[in-house]
Amino acid sequence: MRRFTLIATFCTTSLFTSVEMYAEQRTYREQQKHEEHKKTAKRVGVGAGGGAVLGAVLGGKKGALIGAAAGGGTGALYDHHKKKEARKRQ
Repeated sequence: MRRFTLIATFCTTSLFTSVEMYAEQRTYREQQKHEEHKKTAKRVGVGAGGGAVLGAVLGGKKGALIGAAAGGGTGALYDHHKKKEARKRQ
């Protein structure tokens, strides 16, 4: 058991170290673009999750699917608005 824990720790550490090294190799613009994609995914995901919860409460399974679609679309519109706003500031 102790050997397994040691091996698992070593593998996890080496994985995170290699990911960090790759992040350092990216250019500044690539890092910015990656952050933008993460924000977009977060905004759409939160919208879809919120819509699914609300839809499930109001209409069961079918309502959850409809709510997730509507919430995801709303999140995408919100993301588009925020990006447009940021472009205006530049």
